[in-house]
Amino acid sequence: MTSALENLATGFATALTLTNLLWSLLGVTLGTVIGILPGIGPALTIALLLPLTSHLDPTGAFIMFAGLYYGAMYGSSTTSILLNTPGESGSIITAVEGNQMAKRGRGAAALATAAIGSFVAGTIGTILLTFLAPLAIKLALKFGPAEYFSLMVLAFMTVTGLLGESRVRGLISLFIGLAVGLVGIDTLTGQARFSFGMPQLLDGIDIVVVAVGLFAVGEALYIASRPALASAKIEAVKGSLWMSREDWRRSWRPWLRGTALGFPFGALPAGGTEIPTFLSYTLEKKLSRRPEEFGRGAIEGVAGPEAANNAAVAGVLVPLLTLGLPTSATAAIMLAAFQQYGLHPGPLLFSGQSQLVWGLIASLYIGNAMLLVLNLPLVGLWVRLLSIPAPLLYGGILVFSTLGVYSLNYSTFDIYLLLILGWIGFLMRHFGFPVAPCIIGLILGPLAEQQLRRALTISQGDFSVLITHPISLAFLLAALAIIFAPFMMRRFLGVSAVQ
Repeated sequence: MTSALENLATGFATALTLTNLLWSLLGVTLGTVIGILPGIGPALTIALLLPLTSHLDPTGAFIMFAGLYYGAMYGSSTTSILLNTPGESGSIITAVEGNQMAKRGRGAAALATAAIGSFVAGTIGTILLTFLAPLAIKLALKFGPAEYFSLMVLAFMTVTGLLGESRVRGLISLFIGLAVGLVGIDTLTGQARFSFGMPQLLDGIDIVVVAVGLFAVGEALYIASRPALASAKIEAVKGSLWMSREDWRRSWRPWLRGTALGFPFGALPAGGTEIPTFLSYTLEKKLSRRPEEFGRGAIEGVAGPEAANNAAVAGVLVPLLTLGLPTSATAAIMLAAFQQYGLHPGPLLFSGQSQLVWGLIASLYIGNAMLLVLNLPLVGLWVRLLSIPAPLLYGGILVFSTLGVYSLNYSTFDIYLLLILGWIGFLMRHFGFPVAPCIIGLILGPLAEQQLRRALTISQGDFSVLITHPISLAFLLAALAIIFAPFMMRRFLGVSAVQ
């Protein structure tokens, strides 16, 4: 604990510099904006910013990215409550009770419990991150190549199985990403792979181009292809932007319960924010003394899910920073950002780049306080963002995507790749293929290949090394369980039903 506190103090010395405070303010402000705007999430925005931040100091860039991630969770609650349109998937359940509160003239109280609950959950989650990260590092130091390969297989299977509506589509998306990750020269044999005789592909496809193409361009094209939606009514914010004594009494327990649910789910591979927010809503409904209010504007149905949503974001950073494992689409894009700077999250990141890591963690405390100040008094300003015409918004995304990618290498070939990948991203969304497995396959695929080769070199080509190491075997069995358990359960339940 002493070591963690000392490192955190060093981190605050880094985060409290004027430059990094400005990066944090920029990140949380931008995060709030993109959280409020429907259809634009933190993954898309960070992907869009990757080309623009490639020449920045990495500490400042990651402080901004983390603030943006936290801010998006805050901002999405505003749209859910006032417009009944979740800005992020984690705020879907918030819209159920929050919009009903707004229609009853209690939109201000709903916004207040969401903002304060987010602050409480984010702060507690960051405290847990501070003290759990060193413990996870000690565990990671015991991993060899076999364990890391099996861990990545587990990540592949969880993301493929839990993100999206179809496991088959998830696997196809994963294999697309793995194939793209193989493009270039094989570092072991020196042979070109999947380059099709094009010298521009010998160095592989830049992860930034792929991320921007699949997320930013693909999303913009998909939104543009959708029929125009009827204009939704924005509920006015009425009353004081503060909570009554009764609101406080009904909210503080859901905040703590939501935090307890959200953080561990965020740390799980593909745990995400959807499951803990739904669990929190169900739990609050069962524990409530006024269950009849649920569905008509119960404040507990806003407080608990919003806390779970923000705590999950802090949980996501634990495996990302300590093991290099992304457990969400946004974490995958942040992992791509680390690779852009030549950094590899894991035990070596904490020892070799301790100033960056602890400065990033310290900035989360600061960003949380900034978000509380930004979200409550300025809610009227944020609501006005909903009037931005969609054509201007998504047209701007396409322009910035193209200029950003071109600025990487000043290559027109990158622009062609961007358009091709953007079209692929559009088709994936149109036909229901999740994009996150593709990105994670692209990023982790080469690393998994590298670790497998190392394991086989050490064992002199004996594949049994993957199952003779207990930790590696446990990861592989967990991966198999994630893939086959649902089929077995359906088969078992089907047989039971017949009998």
